[in-house]
Amino acid sequence: MGALAVASVCWGAANAGDYVVVVSAKSPVDKLTGEQVTQIFLGKTESFPSGGNAVPIDQAESSPVRGDFDSKTLGKSTAQVKAYWSKIVFTGKGHPPKEVASSADVKGLVSGNPSYIGYIEKSAIDSSVKVVFSE
Repeated sequence: MGALAVASVCWGAANAGDYVVVVSAKSPVDKLTGEQVTQIFLGKTESFPSGGNAVPIDQAESSPVRGDFDSKTLGKSTAQVKAYWSKIVFTGKGHPPKEVASSADVKGLVSGNPSYIGYIEKSAIDSSVKVVFSE
């Protein structure tokens, strides 16, 4: 195995799970299960378990955080998630979450709206959001 491959494996292991699912600090939601997060991000429910609208915010397809979230939380590759949403849109049964470029963009949207839910790097957590799920 080459040095680059070893470095990649080590980097992946060190950064695995370095994201959290967040809502606004003003949201009444305090905790969600992985299944509840999956249901929201795959459009199978449009509300939080305690009530209130749940509007998911995704990061860009090219984002490493998106790849981790899709595989670890949703149990699919980003390509599989994209194919899933293509089918849902084609059949008129829904639309994919809004996509933004970065954790900072997710945090900016989520912090200002208690209905929004997104995922960010753990290092981006501040008092404007609260963690409701972590791998």
